[in-house]
This record gives sequence, C-alpha cells and structure tokens, in this order.
Amino acid sequence: MTPSLSTGTAQTMMDFPAGLSALSERYDVVLCDVWGVIHNGVRSFPEACDALTRWAETQGPVVLISNSPRPSKDVVAQLDGLGVPRSAWRGFVTSGDATRALLAPRAGAKVWKIGPERDAPLWAGFDLTLASPDDADFVLCSGLYDDENEVPEDYRDRLKVAADRGLLFICANPDRVVQRGERLIFCAGALADLYETLGGAVAMAGKPYAPIYDLALAEAERLLGRPVERQRVLCVGDGVITDVKGAHDQKLPCLFIAKGIHGEKALGPDGKLDPNAVLALLEAEHLGATHAIGDLVW
Repeated sequence: MTPSLSTGTAQTMMDFPAGLSALSERYDVVLCDVWGVIHNGVRSFPEACDALTRWAETQGPVVLISNSPRPSKDVVAQLDGLGVPRSAWRGFVTSGDATRALLAPRAGAKVWKIGPERDAPLWAGFDLTLASPDDADFVLCSGLYDDENEVPEDYRDRLKVAADRGLLFICANPDRVVQRGERLIFCAGALADLYETLGGAVAMAGKPYAPIYDLALAEAERLLGRPVERQRVLCVGDGVITDVKGAHDQKLPCLFIAKGIHGEKALGPDGKLDPNAVLALLEAEHLGATHAIGDLVW
C-alpha cells in the first residue's frame, strides 16, 4: 500500500506509488508529458522510457502529450535522436497540432512571428506574411528567438506595441520554462504572461487547455478501438500549471512527476521526495494530484 495525504485545499487524496506498475490495475491509457518526464532536451531518461515501454506492452496505449510548438510528426525525429524508443509510445499529440486549428482561420494574414526557424512546420501551408508589430494582424509565438541567451524582458517594448494595437497573441507553447540539461530555458508561455500584463489578449491550445486533451483522448480511443473511460485515463507530467492543472480541469487522474522542472523544491533535507513539499507545490496553485512520484519509473 502506498502512503496517502490529504491536500486540504484541493479536497483530494494523493498517494505516492513506488512506480507506474503499482497503478496498472487502475488505468487503461497513459497520456504522458515529454520534456522533463522522458527527456531533458539533451538526453532521454532510460528508466522513464522503460516504464512507458512496459506499460505499452502489458497494459494499454501510451499517448505522448507535449507542449512542443511543432506538429507531432515533426518532433518524432527529435525523440529518436534523444534515444526515446518508439516502443515507449503509440500516439503523439502536441500543442503545435492544436495550435494549427487556431491558425487556419487566419490563413493569408500578416503575422509577427516570434520564435526560432526550427518551428516553421507550425505555420506551414497557411500562406502567412511576416510583418512587424507595427503592421501585423496578429502575433504567433512558438518561443524566444534565442532561448539560450534571451529573457522575456528583452521583448517588452515590441510586445507593448502589439498589445497597444490590440493584436491577439497566439501562444503555441504554454510552458513557461523547460529544463535543457541542467538549465531552465524560457518558453513561449513566459512571453504570453508578459503580454497579458501589458494588456494584450492571449489564445492558447496546449496544456492546460482543452483542445490538446480533446486530440489526445481521440487518439487514445483510436488506439483502444473503443470509447475511453475518463477515470481510467492517467495523465503523467511534471508541470503544475500545465500538466496537473490540465488534468484537473479535464477531470482526469494525474501522476505528478515531482522532480521535473520543480527539482529540489520537492525534496527534503535527505535528498528524497518529501510528501509535504509536494503538497506545498500543488497547494500554492490550489491544485491536487491523484498520485505523485519523484521520477517516472516502473
């Protein structure tokens, strides 16, 4: 039996399983976050990949659900290059997939695009014309131009021009930060936060918002060959305001990976996972999770 604690604020009970195998009788499908759970942008996590492979082989489908701003088909090569085995997943949906539905009605418009050129598949086929904040029809952000050296404040003046003009800011990656190796790197969500403080309107389709979960559940149903029972779909992720909140809002069970982007905040003085620290992380956002674990293992 795994220990459990009441989260109080969230009015739920959370347990701390030893691994994913302890939950095998409760769930049919896993919707698993990618960055921070199965890789850190530099290398894959072998134990996490093994856990998902075992689940896929013995329990049911694993659908990766990522806030990557690129369409899922354009991220597979990255996963391969990081050593994430194809056996660890059967379906894959991204924030980029969901965001393309927001771009479709704006085909042919003028856009101020913020983000690196590697994200070009996001807007491919929509005949968008690149423009400046002064004459664009809307803003599309997939990240910072140079996330190794820039911070959101570098964009304040340009974002204020767009916000003052009332441009909609479409954010293709709601993540605020991700872990790249040992560093935390700012993502598009951090720019979206700044844009809102400047009075601008923001639209997002990735986690924690409903469109990406609609895509993921549809993919799970396709793989299962039948409708899913929501109480038997386990969301796995390390982001409190993306993964945990998304599962909470969609009324789906959640396994919180506490040592992901939150790192040492989830640990006690002995370096082990501290249940009270985990509860504090969640309660700070008025959220609860069904289960929590340090790293994803079998």
